[in-house]
Amino acid sequence: MNYDHVLLPSGVASTPDEVDEYLSGQQGLAESGIVAEMAKHVNHRDGELPESDSFLATESVGGAATGTVLHVSCPYDAIGFVRNLLFEIATPRAYALYDPQLTWLIDPADRVDVAVTHGGAGEFPYLTKALLDLWVPALAEPNPYLIAERADQVYIQTYRDPDGGYTVEYRDGAPDKHFGTIIEDPGRVVALIWSWAVGDVPSDIGWERVEF
Repeated sequence: MNYDHVLLPSGVASTPDEVDEYLSGQQGLAESGIVAEMAKHVNHRDGELPESDSFLATESVGGAATGTVLHVSCPYDAIGFVRNLLFEIATPRAYALYDPQLTWLIDPADRVDVAVTHGGAGEFPYLTKALLDLWVPALAEPNPYLIAERADQVYIQTYRDPDGGYTVEYRDGAPDKHFGTIIEDPGRVVALIWSWAVGDVPSDIGWERVEF
């Protein structure tokens, strides 16, 4: 079984239903220049590897009548590598990545470029408010955590506790600047992490120093 990724222009959809509608509307349309360009990059990177190390589930990508959409399928053991490659190629071209297995639309519009680790899904190169709204309430075992890192020792993280509450911690450069709090409402967790992402950590949140 393979894993599918879809690249589509930023802003053309905001929900899975809208994504499906957009993809259907592109079927049968001539491949756009930007899709051909992205496909060329993907195929080139794959072609640099020995055949046994190919990260594509098909011989190549692109060249189909899919309009402004690019479909990329890969083996399961290549998901992380392929997703990172697609972000590298798509984000500078204002393209979003859609994961039809998880029904996640990852759109770079209004993003903050921080390194994100999602406990259940791996690494991502940016954060948006929409992604936080999607991810935080759905954090679940076995790895119910999310970390956003701006620089070494500068990060915010949350862990969903078994009782449903969230432990939120942030570090501002050193162990003596590491603070934490407990929040029950996922909406408040989203707001707090997004505030940190845009450079404003609320001081009235009941932070306590975390000792190590």
